[in-house]
Amino acid sequence: MKKYLRACIVFFLFAARLSAQTADEQAIRNAMDLQLTAWNAHDIEKFMGTYWNNDSVMFIGKSGITYGWQNTLNNYRRSYPDTASMGKLDFHILHVNRLSDQYYFVVGKWHLSRSIGDLSGHFNLLFRKIKRKWVIIADHSS
Repeated sequence: MKKYLRACIVFFLFAARLSAQTADEQAIRNAMDLQLTAWNAHDIEKFMGTYWNNDSVMFIGKSGITYGWQNTLNNYRRSYPDTASMGKLDFHILHVNRLSDQYYFVVGKWHLSRSIGDLSGHFNLLFRKIKRKWVIIADHSS
């Protein structure tokens, strides 16, 4: 009987942890869906809502490293000043890896369909759970 009870406890603990992990991954995917919708509505500020609104957020792109939410927003505005430059964004998530209860690492491909010429590349994102919300704390897009 004790062995059965132990097995049940282990099973339920494993199931609870897996359920939390699945919910966290879905929350991250939902956040990225919101980003996609915001970009395609040409709303860069709403797109930035998925990033940690903090001076420590880090964006790494072709021009190097940018620190800070406002600086990252300013760079997006400079690089994509109008709807023609923003185009239509699509991305494919390749990997979502749980690093801990607080961190997830996401790898994917992005593509901008634009009348002025398409762009595409890859990204990796570090998500952190802050105040019960998953936010991007580091973005490397190329």
